[in-house]
Amino acid sequence: MLPKKKKHPNIKSKLHPRNKHRSRYDFKQLIASCPELAPFVSLNIYGDESIVFSDPEAVKMLNKALLKHFYSIEYWDIPDNYLCPPIPGRADYIHHISDLLASHNYGKMPIGPGIKCLDIGVGANCVYPIIGNVEYGWSFIGSDIDPKSIECANNIIAQNKTLKGKIECRLQNDPNDFLYGIISKDEQIDLSICNPPFHASQAEAEAGTLRKLSNLNDKKVTEPTLNFGGRGNELWYKGGEERFVRNMIRQSKKFARNCFLFSSLISKQSTLKSAYKILEEVGALEVKTIPMGQGNKTSRLIAWTFLDKEDQKKWKDTRWK
Repeated sequence: MLPKKKKHPNIKSKLHPRNKHRSRYDFKQLIASCPELAPFVSLNIYGDESIVFSDPEAVKMLNKALLKHFYSIEYWDIPDNYLCPPIPGRADYIHHISDLLASHNYGKMPIGPGIKCLDIGVGANCVYPIIGNVEYGWSFIGSDIDPKSIECANNIIAQNKTLKGKIECRLQNDPNDFLYGIISKDEQIDLSICNPPFHASQAEAEAGTLRKLSNLNDKKVTEPTLNFGGRGNELWYKGGEERFVRNMIRQSKKFARNCFLFSSLISKQSTLKSAYKILEEVGALEVKTIPMGQGNKTSRLIAWTFLDKEDQKKWKDTRWK
């Protein structure tokens, strides 16, 4: 006898209205787009089609199917143990930040390749640039401190003709820098995005993984198999998310005239309080916080600019036609 079936809402109302992933996964459609997903799909204990979310290969194949079905990405692959991000959450960031750009542009959404976005920590998966380019036509710079991540992201771009010439990946040679060595002196970026490492150490990252896997499996797990992957710099930073964001904000001040809008995902409420303090110290002129939610997880998006109203108008009149 099957356990009592869980009630699932038809629409994931916490996701952005334009997010293509507000409905539950339709595995029949996904398999039709990506037949390689089929071996990983089976009925769960409630009689619903699903995958084993604690299985890294299953999660990677689900991502591949989502990117192919919803974003027409024909080739997508990442090396073992590299971060395999949940696509719905990545899409939410892109949609919310596009609304924020629109709010600075009389409600009209800036679209097309003339809008340039910097993804700080693009990773091997290249997911933010893929979604941002497909949904809004933006061009992207993806930066990362890991040469293999840059190589893999470039391979994804090269093997999808729809992405060629629209995403450029740049290696950050100094792990202490976020913008130096990536943005040239006179380069203009309309928007920067970032998903900071969450943990403060490898031990903390592994402990968090064990908790997540134990919850997924309904039993205690003692070996940290990463279902969504992730290597050192993708998962942890000395001082954790709070120090990462603090350092990034301080460095953003030096590039105040190069970027219209800086932004970052924030997972911890304590990081948000610290970010507000630093933003005040460095003289950010506008700060906006947008709550985001995926399932039971709550996060927020923080964005800031150093441009006053007059400089913002000049920027928009020049670039956002």
